[in-house]
Amino acid sequence: MEFHSKLLQPLPENKVRGWNGPLPFYMAYPDYYGANREANLLQDLEYLQQMYPNDVKRYQKRIAEMLDKADYEGSMIYDEYPDKYSLQALAGSICKVLEKEEGTSPGEEMVIILLFNEVYKRRHGGHRGKIYII
Repeated sequence: MEFHSKLLQPLPENKVRGWNGPLPFYMAYPDYYGANREANLLQDLEYLQQMYPNDVKRYQKRIAEMLDKADYEGSMIYDEYPDKYSLQALAGSICKVLEKEEGTSPGEEMVIILLFNEVYKRRHGGHRGKIYII
């Protein structure tokens, strides 16, 4: 009974129920969506990746296929802070496979960028091969 009576009492103007202090800067933005924002960002990323040049799309698809082998529960790609050198070693081995398959090297930097984008998508609930039309 005492608890409910405290809830019904008016608060002073400088206090808000459930929040003490000023709002964090990101909550003050008019475009702040909270948890839904992550899904929108992922959808935008996948949409923009569809506009890559054909060669890059082909490399991206092949990198995603190779990353499927490293995508399992407890994999290093899902660590809170993935090891930079392990990811670079994975990118190096992917680069060698692509060079063997294609005959030319796509460039290790491009492979690293595509690999990191694919890891980001998988860590945040993205699905490889899913097409979004906006």
